[in-house]
Amino acid sequence: MHCVSEELRLKLTDRIFELTESKVRELGYELYDVEYQKEYDNWVLTLYIDSKNGISLDDCEIVSNAVDPILDEADPIEQAYYLSVSSVGIDRPLKKDKDFQRSIGKTIDVKLYAPLKGKKEFCGELVSFDAESFTVRTLPRKPGEASETVTVQRKQAALVRPHIDF
Repeated sequence: MHCVSEELRLKLTDRIFELTESKVRELGYELYDVEYQKEYDNWVLTLYIDSKNGISLDDCEIVSNAVDPILDEADPIEQAYYLSVSSVGIDRPLKKDKDFQRSIGKTIDVKLYAPLKGKKEFCGELVSFDAESFTVRTLPRKPGEASETVTVQRKQAALVRPHIDF
C-alpha cells in the first residue's frame, strides 16, 4: 500500500494541471481544479471542468478520452488510480483570483481555521479581494444585528464558497 504525502499530492496535482490544461481549453472547457485523493481503497484523480454552457456527462467523457493518452504518456503517478472528470458544481470553492472575481457582489460562505472577531464561520457579500486577502460585508444573523466588514487573510480560510439558499 502506497502512502502519498500532502506535499507530493499537491505537486502531482500542479503537474497534472500543467499537462492537461491546454488540451481541456482546446476542447472549449475550463480546467477548474485537479484533486488526487484516496477514496476507500483506491486512488482517484479528478479533473474538475467548467464551461459557459454548463457540463454534461458527454462533456466529461470527451475530456476524459482526450486527457487519458496525455497522462499515460507522461506517467506522472506511480501507483494505479482511477481517472474521473466532473463538473465543478454550484458550490465550488473559491480558490483562484478568477473565482473571487466572478463572485464580487455575491453572497459567499466562509469557514476559518481559527476564530476571527469571535467567529469561525460567516456569510456575506464579497466586496473585494487581492492576492493575500478578501473582504466580506457580513449578513446579520439575527434581527437588530448590524452587518460588519471583515477582511480575511486567504491563508486563514479553510473554505470559501458561494452561498446557496435552500
